[in-house]
This record gives sequence, C-alpha cells and structure tokens, in this order.
Amino acid sequence: MPTISSFYGIIIQMYWREHNPPHFHVKYAEYRAEVNIRTLKLLGGSLPPRAKKMTLEWARLHRAELLADWNLCQSELPPRQIAPLE
Repeated sequence: MPTISSFYGIIIQMYWREHNPPHFHVKYAEYRAEVNIRTLKLLGGSLPPRAKKMTLEWARLHRAELLADWNLCQSELPPRQIAPLE
C-alpha cells in the first residue's frame, strides 16, 4: 500500500483497486481509520481527536489531489506524493 503523505506521526496510504467510495487509510500509533475523500467522514476505525482533526484538515486542503491519486490507484498506477500538513 503506497504511502502518499505523512505528518506528525500520521501516515496516509491508498490501496490499488480498492472498493468505493473513494477513500484513504490513516495510521497513527495503534489507531487505524478509513476516510471518505468526498465527505471527509470516517468510514471505519478510529483516531484520537487531535489526529482526526489534523487528518481531516489535511484532507480538506488536498481533496482534489486525493481524488486524482484515487483514480491513479484504480488504474494500478502509482499515486503521487501529497504535501504534509504544516
């Protein structure tokens, strides 16, 4: 699973040819979650409040890039790196 960004211990990844809706995977310490790119709602898993807030802010800023990466992954092409939250 390619890592497309990481910041403050948060790792953002996408699988190739994953199921809809478009989403990404988040790892933070022992926590795991999936986030819908369009709605920015958690599809599953959990994150501590601060990590969740930073992840969703990052995703809001990079939604178009996330959707472009989703399309690349659906075509089994490598996704592009996305700038971390600063």
